This record gives sequence, C-alpha cells and structure tokens, in this order.
Amino acid sequence: QVTLVESGGGLVQPGGSLRLSCAASGFTLDYYAIGWFRQAPGKEREGVSCVSRSNGGTYYADSVKGRFTISRDNAKNTVSLQMNSLKPEDTAVYYCATDEGILNLSPSCSDYGARWGNFNSWGQGTQVTVSS
Repeated sequence: QVTLVESGGGLVQPGGSLRLSCAASGFTLDYYAIGWFRQAPGKEREGVSCVSRSNGGTYYADSVKGRFTISRDNAKNTVSLQMNSLKPEDTAVYYCATDEGILNLSPSCSDYGARWGNFNSWGQGTQVTVSS
C-alpha cells in the first residue's frame, strides 16, 4: 500500500518554529517531486514549497520564503519542512503530496517555479496553529 503520512504539527506561539515531516511507505520518495501545501479555514489550498526529484531544486512561495526550508532525508524516506518565524497567518492544515515522477513530462518543481497541479497524491494533513 502506498501512503504518505504527515506529522509534526501543533500549537506554537508567533515567532516560534515547527518541523513537519512527510513519511512515505510503499514507494521511494526520491523518485518523485514532493510538495507541501496548506489550507486555512475558508481558503483554497495553496502550494507552500516543493523539492524536485533527486533534490535538483527547491521552490518557496513568497509568503514563506526565508522562513521555511524543505529538505529530503533519503535514508528515512522522508521530506521535512522546517518552519521558522511562524506567523498567525501560517495557521492551516499542512499536506504533503507527490507528483507522478517520470510520468510528468514537465518538471513539477525547480528553483524557478512549481507546477502545483502536478501534485496529486496526498497525505491526510497535519494541523499547524500559530497563536499566543
């Protein structure tokens, strides 16, 4: 069975940090681009950050650039999102997702941008709440 499981969410004060993890079972994450998305109540889901296959590149939405860092741990088959200097507007359910690997004819993620629509296999999400 192929699954993605997010963890690491929680309640944190403004200015604090959290580290989210996306763990895969049943397949090797390094063969796929991985995206982190978030959805706040009443808002559409938005792409936050992504890393290309085999760590070729990373991309960040302007709203998180300089505060969030995405990274792979191939030994653990996980992708992490380190979130620093958190703001109340970062409150959302955070999801990780994969693209379709080599089946994607155009790159899903690079240093220059992301094709968020390429990501279509999702985890169940983890809640992040930033509040004092």
